[in-house]
Amino acid sequence: MATENAAAAVIDGKAFAQTLVTRVGGAVERLIASHGVKAGLAVVIVGEDPASQLYVRNKGETTLKAGMRSDTHRLADTTTQEELLALIAQLNADDGIHGILVQLPLPAHIDSNAVLDAISPDKDVDGFHVVNAGRLAVGQDGLVPCTPLGCLMLLKDQLGDLSGMNAVIVGRSNIVGKPMAQLLLGESCTVTIAHSRTKDLPALCRTADILVAAVGRPEMIKGDWIKEGATVIDVGINRVPSKDPVKAAEGKTRVVGDVAYEEAAQVAGRITPVPGGVGPMTIACLLANTYTAACRSVGATPEKLG
Repeated sequence: MATENAAAAVIDGKAFAQTLVTRVGGAVERLIASHGVKAGLAVVIVGEDPASQLYVRNKGETTLKAGMRSDTHRLADTTTQEELLALIAQLNADDGIHGILVQLPLPAHIDSNAVLDAISPDKDVDGFHVVNAGRLAVGQDGLVPCTPLGCLMLLKDQLGDLSGMNAVIVGRSNIVGKPMAQLLLGESCTVTIAHSRTKDLPALCRTADILVAAVGRPEMIKGDWIKEGATVIDVGINRVPSKDPVKAAEGKTRVVGDVAYEEAAQVAGRITPVPGGVGPMTIACLLANTYTAACRSVGATPEKLG
């Protein structure tokens, strides 16, 4: 779904995500009818971080909207690592829970890697477990990190067959950059992973038919870095001072991506805005992963959702 803005069509991630949640809901109903299994997601949050609390509440509401079981475990910030690991072991053993998500960041006294590694790979709907990273790398069925999965869905919706396209990913994180590269390789793209130390990064970006920005630097990628007609997927979410000097002096901020949007929109063929582009896809893909995990738990083939 796209609407025209300057030279580029704006990729409406919010609308696509809403459609995806509806599709997931239908698939969940059919899984209940065919196998008597209701997909279930458990979210664990430790502490009182306001942004995390809001995000978890949104996840819970959207999970229920899709007709799934939604369990939220809110733990005090004094919870020990052993107590958290015991809860994860309990959730791993619960046949009614198909997806487990531990909200990050965790308090400093808890080893996040140890906690994430304790989640069963088959219930790791964030796709962060080393087993799922390995499955993705060798082309086996696993659970894929939600943000790259959402990016791929948007790209295929916009472009159809991606085979043979040049894709440049700016960013090499385990959460976005690396899994995004694996997904695009799986679509037969020619993939380059770049980063802040890449020599002549602007020239490399200009070779991209598909440019994925996931470097975490506000408006780093300028309009003249972009090949005319390219599809630009901006994963960045950065808070910067308000454009209004008075509001900026009051500490007010605005959200921007890793791409200088106004410049890029004059050159690109298609572009995701920030906010409203990739962001809404993350929760929708979390639900898609939970549905996929529920299907696999009973040997059912998941429906194609996007």
